Amino acid sequence: MDIKGFETHDHAHCIHTGLKLAEDICKARGVQLTPVRRRVLEILLTEHRAMGAYEVLDVLRAEGLGSQPPVAYRALDFLSKNGLIHRVERLNAFVACSAPDKDHAPTFLICRSCSAIAETPAPRAARVVRNAAGDLGFDVERMVIEAEGLCPACKDAAA
Repeated sequence: MDIKGFETHDHAHCIHTGLKLAEDICKARGVQLTPVRRRVLEILLTEHRAMGAYEVLDVLRAEGLGSQPPVAYRALDFLSKNGLIHRVERLNAFVACSAPDKDHAPTFLICRSCSAIAETPAPRAARVVRNAAGDLGFDVERMVIEAEGLCPACKDAAA
């Protein structure tokens, strides 16, 4: 998994790859990627940032795909349960998963200045948390690691 969010990359390829992976994952699991679910994922992939449910709903509403909050919440819930998106607790928002085909604990780097976000691999950090929890007899079922700081652009601007 590569860090995406702070560097320049082929965004069109990123969107296309994300949607194709989602289609393949849903097909393999025997679940439906409905037009609304697909569009919600596409919105998050296109925006390449964390978005709140109401921001997503505003886009759906403008496109005539639904105007009631349950439309967005159901789609976000489905996408989250299937590992295609993640909820960023600190921002109370959702972001497309950068590696939906890999089993991982999401690790987010969140810029405290501009709210840019990147998902990055951190298997050692997840392992440390799981080991510490295991030492206490606790089984970790879900983990999200969030780190706050300054992205490269904001760090350069502050210098």
